[in-house]
Amino acid sequence: MDFDLTKEQSLIQKTAKEYAQTALAPRFDEWEEAHNVPLEIFSELGDLGLMGLPFPEQYGGSDAGFDGYVLAVEQICMANNAVGSAIIAHNLGMAIINAFGNEEQKMKFLPPAGRGEQVLSFAFTEPGTGSDPKQITCTAKKEGDYYILNGTKRFISNAQYPGTLGIVARDVDSDELGTFIVEKFCEGYSISERWEKIALNAQGLYDIYLKDCKVSTSDVLGNIGEGFFHLEAGIGYGKMGIACSAMAVAQQAYDAALEYAQQKLHRGKPITKFQAVQLLIAEMAEKIEACRLVLYKSAMIGNNSIKNPHLFAKYAALSKNFVSQNAVDVTRLAMELVASYGLMKDYKIERLYREAIVFPQVEGVPHMQQVILANYILAGI
Repeated sequence: MDFDLTKEQSLIQKTAKEYAQTALAPRFDEWEEAHNVPLEIFSELGDLGLMGLPFPEQYGGSDAGFDGYVLAVEQICMANNAVGSAIIAHNLGMAIINAFGNEEQKMKFLPPAGRGEQVLSFAFTEPGTGSDPKQITCTAKKEGDYYILNGTKRFISNAQYPGTLGIVARDVDSDELGTFIVEKFCEGYSISERWEKIALNAQGLYDIYLKDCKVSTSDVLGNIGEGFFHLEAGIGYGKMGIACSAMAVAQQAYDAALEYAQQKLHRGKPITKFQAVQLLIAEMAEKIEACRLVLYKSAMIGNNSIKNPHLFAKYAALSKNFVSQNAVDVTRLAMELVASYGLMKDYKIERLYREAIVFPQVEGVPHMQQVILANYILAGI
């Protein structure tokens, strides 16, 4: 078993890190204050081949697999997790079309997304759904060559950018779920004011309002009745991205705490002389190493997600829950190490702690991931 990165993987990681540290990290505070990441940033990422890493080159991707995707997104999130979160939502939207779209749909929607000219979204959540797709109330009514969509979607990433949006809605005639590809800002599409979050406010979340929004029958993804399957797979791609974000936060918290411990003096010597500090450092390091192994293995399984979707869904749930929960633990331990300094906004750990507690709550809460994992284990997968 080889744990070394290939030359291609190392290059992807290096490219993402260099761009992220020079172009993204210095502007974190500026974009958080503005509550926005400029659209041109995604074009720059597209020029570097970082907007569609897992997808085939013929559809505007980089053909780098989900392993390459994880390596790059981790580096982007290390520098600016708001940008990383937007890319994660964008790749979720691309993944749904790549996995379930026909050739015409792939050629129509994916290349502009891979170039970063458009930023994609995927919309399942509604004010009353939670994690239950049976409660979806957004409707689609067929009228000739179109479906007419009505309803509200909640907490949708990238809703403010141009591009397409995959919407899971209930077909009025069959009462089954379908996925509809909508051009954002078409007639009948509008968004709410931006939601204010505890962290990562440069990455916007919006409610989407659909009022007699027309979607061509040629823009229905797969068949009516497959919406739940699309949703199940799509959430899997999103979970992998969340695990990347959480991994980046844990690593940053560990790095900041270690640096503090090595520089903070007690009677002329660094506080690393204390065994209590050493134990905190060791515990954080153990958690980070375990998280990275789980994340990278899940990414390799993701490379074959279309052929083996159930195994991928299992590992997506496992990695999302394990890494996000441990990211909270690592930032808590980092906070414990730096003590009252961790409460100060002048120190990075305060922000990282706020970011860390986001990730267990999005793309499926922890107990839901454990139920999913247990069901797959009991099914022999």
